[in-house]
Amino acid sequence: MTIGAGVKFNINNLNIWFGPVQALKNISMQISANEILSVIGPANSGKTTFLRMLNRLNELQPNFRIQGKIELDGKDIMKIDAETLRRNVGTVFALPLPLPLSIYDNITYGVRMHGERNKEKLTQIVERSLKQAYLWEEVKDRLNTSAFTLSGGQQQRLCIARTLAVEPEVILFDEPCSGLDPISTAKVEDAMVKLKESYTIILVTNNVKQAARVGDRTVFFLNGELIELDKTDKMFTAPADQRTDDYIRGKFG
Repeated sequence: MTIGAGVKFNINNLNIWFGPVQALKNISMQISANEILSVIGPANSGKTTFLRMLNRLNELQPNFRIQGKIELDGKDIMKIDAETLRRNVGTVFALPLPLPLSIYDNITYGVRMHGERNKEKLTQIVERSLKQAYLWEEVKDRLNTSAFTLSGGQQQRLCIARTLAVEPEVILFDEPCSGLDPISTAKVEDAMVKLKESYTIILVTNNVKQAARVGDRTVFFLNGELIELDKTDKMFTAPADQRTDDYIRGKFG
């Protein structure tokens, strides 16, 4: 597969097993820089395994095995130090997991772990990250209060801000709005659309309407196979594969 200009990830013949179970089968695709790629598919389709492979979280599971190659900016991710990779490819999980610390300390935790101690710079990072996550105006006057005082939607945006604080290049979203109300979901989606100006975003979602709203392109997985990958507006109006059409229409899933 030829690597084109602006390609962030180049994935070639990727196969993943957990013991005898093959979770991904011969996946080949490219992910462009500064795009939102929506990843859809029913349960056990391989979409979360795919997402977790992009920063090597799968290898934390027992009996994990991989064939094929994933390149990030032309470098084999299996040859990149895992900690370095996960700093550059951050993850926002389905359930917000704030630390039992203040809002301020949640944002600065990862930055401090990487050695930053300058108080003025830390404060700048907190403000920048919270603004990027569309949370600054709601919390700027209570940065020293516990993160647990925030609503669920605010906690999720706090986790986005915490990820942004260490300045990754890629953000992986694993069903980030699954437990949120429509207003909170809209704020997270607004943040994603704005963030793609500076970051590459891969969004796993069970909400096909969300995939249609925010994705520049969408990929459909089924039984560990990549069924279809196309521009989102085309896939949702004229999918090339009947299985894609059936899934989008809610005939299975």
